[in-house]
Amino acid sequence: MPLLTTLVDNFNDNVIGPNWGDSYGGVTETGGRARVPLVAGAYAGYQTGRAWTLAGASIYLKTPTLPAASTGTDVGVHFMITSPVEGTGIGFKINRVTNKLRMQSNVDYFDAGAVELTYDAVNHLWLRLREDGTNVYWDTSPNGSTWTNRRTLATPAWVTTAIDQCAVDLFCYRDAGVTDYAEYDNVNTLADGAVHNGAAVLTADSSLTSTGAVAVISAAALTADSALDTNGHLAAHASADLTGESDLGVEPAGSDTGDIDFAVSKPTTGWVVSAPWR
Repeated sequence: MPLLTTLVDNFNDNVIGPNWGDSYGGVTETGGRARVPLVAGAYAGYQTGRAWTLAGASIYLKTPTLPAASTGTDVGVHFMITSPVEGTGIGFKINRVTNKLRMQSNVDYFDAGAVELTYDAVNHLWLRLREDGTNVYWDTSPNGSTWTNRRTLATPAWVTTAIDQCAVDLFCYRDAGVTDYAEYDNVNTLADGAVHNGAAVLTADSSLTSTGAVAVISAAALTADSALDTNGHLAAHASADLTGESDLGVEPAGSDTGDIDFAVSKPTTGWVVSAPWR
């Protein structure tokens, strides 16, 4: 599998994609986000298969919805890249009880040198992990574009050896309190077009196309056909030809003398000329 940089999902199809095939705990894709429930005493998370690489890669996302602390003493929202070794990984934890953002490089599930900041829902909305061949970096952003580095650590050895063996685990846990959920969104993408908005636009386009184009084409075709079918010119032309031919056929033959006997000569005085010679 490729670098973690190429893992992209904005969760807008409301279907858990094949990249998250190891998800667990009743997670859903709802409203264009990856939703992870927090039920007391249970873990739940969106998780990829163990087939990715962090070395030379980066991955970022945002956490738009966080759970309440309620009555819990351990309520956390995690964004972790885990190694093949259980309990070893790099990532963030948002502690909803202490309101701290923890940047950790765990071995056996703990990092004694972890860096913690007071969590800011605006400036820490977007979280990013990256590795450049020398160091691992933890960054935060209010908008997914302008980033602030919060911790830098020399790259642990496992990052360079665990090629195609890392997994992304977006998991949550609460030990007590009322059931609620956290949401993750926009993994390696700023594109966040909503599914419902897209459907509305497509419906409008379809309506405009079917209404305008078909009506105009149909009317034009009917008018043209009617004009072309008119036979007025041919009828007038035929009548004129018949009349002309009749006149020309009679006149060249000369006087008809087949049924009378008379002498044709110039009339003289005293003669009476009757029709048709007058």
